[in-house]
Amino acid sequence: MGSYGSYASYASYGSYGSYGRWNFWWSVLMKFVFAIWLVVGIGVVCSCRKQPPPVPPPPKVSVVVVNPKDTPVSFEYVGQTQSSQNVNIHARVSGFLDRRVYTEGALVQTGQVLFQMDAKPFAVQLDQAQAALLKQQAALEVARLNLARVKPLAKTDVVAKRELDDATGQYESAAAAVEQAKAQVETAKLNLSYTTIASPVTGMSSSAKQADGTYVNPQNSLLTTIAVLSPIWINFSISENELQRYRTWVEQGVLRVPRDGSYEVEVILVDGSLFPHKGRITFAEPSYSTQTGTFLIRTSVENPKGTLRPNQFVHVRLNGAVRPGAILVPQRAVQQGSRGQFVWVVNKEDKAELRPVTVGEWQGENWFITEGLHAGERVAVDGTLDLQPGIAVSVKQ
Repeated sequence: MGSYGSYASYASYGSYGSYGRWNFWWSVLMKFVFAIWLVVGIGVVCSCRKQPPPVPPPPKVSVVVVNPKDTPVSFEYVGQTQSSQNVNIHARVSGFLDRRVYTEGALVQTGQVLFQMDAKPFAVQLDQAQAALLKQQAALEVARLNLARVKPLAKTDVVAKRELDDATGQYESAAAAVEQAKAQVETAKLNLSYTTIASPVTGMSSSAKQADGTYVNPQNSLLTTIAVLSPIWINFSISENELQRYRTWVEQGVLRVPRDGSYEVEVILVDGSLFPHKGRITFAEPSYSTQTGTFLIRTSVENPKGTLRPNQFVHVRLNGAVRPGAILVPQRAVQQGSRGQFVWVVNKEDKAELRPVTVGEWQGENWFITEGLHAGERVAVDGTLDLQPGIAVSVKQ
């Protein structure tokens, strides 16, 4: 019995010791978990508290200062080139066309031979005219000698006065026949010279209208055309409304035009490059076109290298006019609203103001402002998307 009691007591002590150790570590774990939960809860509670939003910095804007000044302006139009002298080459005599001498489409010089006609018939006509002249000159000499014999006899009444009159008439008739024969010789020389057809001007040649060997007469006398390239004309048109608007601007003092309308003309080629030679206005049509209602203006430009060709489209820019006291602002500073166009003005307190404006023409990358701005005011150019009336801004010049 003593043994059994000792064993029971030992077994009970061993079981209790394991259970106590387990319970101890469990309580430690629970305390650790509770501490973690407590820290997380405090963090959540702190994060849930509302923080006041940070004050945003004032928007940054770049500005330009309004500075009225006399500004040169230009006007640009679409023009079409035209030869200043377009010469049709015709055959002046009838005959067979021997050959074409020039190269079609090439630049020909003044006096350069273009065509050669058969000259033999005209050389024969010249010989005939010269022979007829010699005959008439011989008849004139006979009439002169006869008159010289009759004159002294008539003074002494040896012959009747009638014979003197006849001798005088024969002499004068023979002299007139000689002059007529001389004219026929000159005509024959001219006709012979017309068989060699040369260019009267320097210009660009077109294709030959008649083939070699063709019999040329007044019905098919056109042989080719020569277009003078320098100077070359450029024609452009101004509408009636545009012209009236310019006149109104001049009367109101908004536009100052050059004296006597002597604009400097620049030519802009199709690739946007500037033609090296400048021109002047040389002609203005006295009346409007009934078909288009436009006013035709012609300019003349030197074209020594033949860069410009007839019927080519180019842009014409007229320089020389001035807008006195004009106000210019960059195009990106002008915005479109429901009530029209406006700009943002930065006042003396560095606050934004919405200012309605009236815009005029473009000048490069700028707008002309006709109403709404005054000298010295600051206009916001960049950074205007976040602006509101009365908001403070940070100004960047």
